Amino acid sequence: MKRIIALYDRGVVLAAGRIPEAIALLLLRLALAGVFWRSGQTKVVDGGVLQIDPAQYDLFASEFSGLPFDPALAVPLTTYAEHLFPILLLLGLATRLSAGALLAMTLVIQLFVFPDAWWPVHSLWVAMAAILIVRGGGLFSLDAIIARLRRR
Repeated sequence: MKRIIALYDRGVVLAAGRIPEAIALLLLRLALAGVFWRSGQTKVVDGGVLQIDPAQYDLFASEFSGLPFDPALAVPLTTYAEHLFPILLLLGLATRLSAGALLAMTLVIQLFVFPDAWWPVHSLWVAMAAILIVRGGGLFSLDAIIARLRRR
């Protein structure tokens, strides 16, 4: 039994290292970015560079009518946010800010658009964003490089 406990303890020490944490935070950034990037891609015209699909305005006016924002404002804000913040997350630049913005979007979606989607969808997005807000982008991020340069 002591060998099993010792083996477990060694595994914990290895998993708690800087590199495993950096890999986990990178994967977390990719996962959360992917969710919102794919959503943003549904709002733009294929082949256009962030050209909003006009049908989105009707969709927001009818299907997402619970939003407390006018579709003329909500559609571009949502579309650009779902492209900008995932890119920043991917790079690990302004990670906490980007995760916070996506957390706010998640809460708006939960409260006004899909209130029945808390479990399991939105709860996972909230958890991912919360971890990134608390831990930051990790060792493999531009945030970490900038922090190292600032310390010099």
